[in-house]
Amino acid sequence: MSHQISGLRAWMLQRLSALYLAGYTLWATVFFLLNPIPDHAAWHALWTQPAMAIGATLLFVALLVHAWVGMRDVILDYVRWPLLRLALLALLWTWLLVLAVWLVRVLIGVM
Repeated sequence: MSHQISGLRAWMLQRLSALYLAGYTLWATVFFLLNPIPDHAAWHALWTQPAMAIGATLLFVALLVHAWVGMRDVILDYVRWPLLRLALLALLWTWLLVLAVWLVRVLIGVM
């Protein structure tokens, strides 16, 4: 059995991540409009709460998945040369991995 993402699975990942991104963005917009954060201490206290940390982590995971599926599909659809396609996919995967490591460092630094 192959470990590749099938068309339907990629489509579902793209749509589910988009729904989470849209929902979180709407929720965060309303939350921060209704509850302005007065200073850095209050901001830090907000993000050290488990619900906020988990929500933010899921937001960035959804963003990374959304970016991977979208860019992967664009590269697979429009790049005709196999070596260039492989190089671009490797570069994209590396860049998203770097962003994920950076995210972990930021989230650990907050807690």
